Amino acid sequence: MKFMGMLIQIVMMVSIAGCLATVAYAAEGTATYYTPPYVPSACYGYENKGVMIAAASDALWNNKAACGKRYRVRCTGATNQGIPQPCKGDSVVVTIVDYCPPGCQGTIDLSQEAFSQIADPNAGKIRIQYTPA
Repeated sequence: MKFMGMLIQIVMMVSIAGCLATVAYAAEGTATYYTPPYVPSACYGYENKGVMIAAASDALWNNKAACGKRYRVRCTGATNQGIPQPCKGDSVVVTIVDYCPPGCQGTIDLSQEAFSQIADPNAGKIRIQYTPA
């Protein structure tokens, strides 16, 4: 019985540590969005990967290593005075399918559909947190 109690405590501690690690590794950046057509893309050419996709800026691109990586993206706030509270409170999981070239205005350039799921598109650019999904 004592062993079972210790086992439960260990499982709970590992679960809590996992949750904290997820929060601790959330990176911050900004997101913008782009509109269709989404093909061709730098990663997959004319292969359609749906609409929950994104383009990686130089901060993530790493010479195409970002292709296919999935990120959970959450809006954390506005970057301008136009839309003071653009966030909808949701998060979205996107797959990197394209490259946002130098001069890209965001860390991650989300598809219009993905951006709309987490924020008001009228904001144009938002502050985000993102983690590997």
